Formats: sequence, C-alpha cells, structure tokens
Amino acid sequence: MDKSMLGDLDSLPEEAKLRMSAMIDQLQIRDSLRMYNSLVERCFTDCVDSFPRKSLDKQEETCVRRCAEKFLKHSMRVGMRFAELNQGTATQD
Repeated sequence: MDKSMLGDLDSLPEEAKLRMSAMIDQLQIRDSLRMYNSLVERCFTDCVDSFPRKSLDKQEETCVRRCAEKFLKHSMRVGMRFAELNQGTATQD
C-alpha cells in the first residue's frame, strides 16, 4: 500500500489508521483480481472459438499472449496517466 494515501488520516487514532490501511489493502487486492478476471474473460472470448482439445493450438496461444500483453500495457499506461494527473492535482493545492 502507498503510505502517502494515509497522509490525510493523521488526525485519526492509531486503531482507525490500521483499519483504514487494511481496508485499502483489501480494495487493492479486489481491484487486482477484477483486472485479472477481466483480462482472462476478454482474451478467452477474443481468442478461443472452439474446444476440439483441452490445450490451446498455436494460433490461440499466440492470440492470448498478444491480448494479455496489450491489456497489461494498457493498464500500466492508464495507471501512469492517473498518477500523473493525481500528482498534478496535488501540486496545485
């Protein structure tokens, strides 16, 4: 967890800070799982058309790899952009 997120919580008692920290950690885990599930669903839907065998064929495997790479690059870029915007807002205050 990013400790700077707790900077505005200095006025709270220590017990409340710990609860908030645990809540933020849970939210981050939930968001990570949501992103992973979204990735799996999106790439599976886009790349797998039939089930002739239990393993992916080469074309499906290549499609899934590209899809996952694209999804993760996009997610990182969006995250960096939000961080830039958040940093710009913080410096304006």
